[in-house]
Amino acid sequence: MSDIIHPHLQRAAWLRKLYFIRAAFSFAWVALAFATARQSAVATAALLIVYPAWDALANLLDARMAGGTKANPTQMLNTWISTIVAVAVTGSLVLGHQIVLVIFGIWAIASGLLQLATAIRRRKSDRGQWAMMLSGAQSALAGGFFIAQQGAGTPVVRTLSGYATVGAVYFLISGLVILFRKPDERPVSSPG
Repeated sequence: MSDIIHPHLQRAAWLRKLYFIRAAFSFAWVALAFATARQSAVATAALLIVYPAWDALANLLDARMAGGTKANPTQMLNTWISTIVAVAVTGSLVLGHQIVLVIFGIWAIASGLLQLATAIRRRKSDRGQWAMMLSGAQSALAGGFFIAQQGAGTPVVRTLSGYATVGAVYFLISGLVILFRKPDERPVSSPG
């Protein structure tokens, strides 16, 4: 029996650590955005590229540590989409195209739905997934808002800062739920 529980506790510890790191990254990103966005176009551009690039890396690490890349197709797809978005944002900024909010909007919808799918798949085996489900659904809704805001003169970094803050709170909540899991609780086995 301990052989079954021990790997689950390791996985829970990994998810908790990942969620706390993701929350910290997002809070730091928001702080940097407010501190530098108005003063430096280069810093703003870097922040816009780093955000989806970090998401790609975080999804890849999550997939690898939670059963491998083949067992986590939603995270792997999210990794590829986030990588493509980082490249698209870079191209958009280099070429001077003003479609960054549309790119982020499409990404928020796609990555939010993939995060929702991942959380639904994990809900029986991992705690804190209700917050990840809410985060994914809210991300998809925010994506529609970003697309609607394109061309309205809305400051991109300020708009994305609100999005990043809400995401950070959801990651923090999920990490705390895992942290305060009672040691004698056993994971519910998931089918397959």
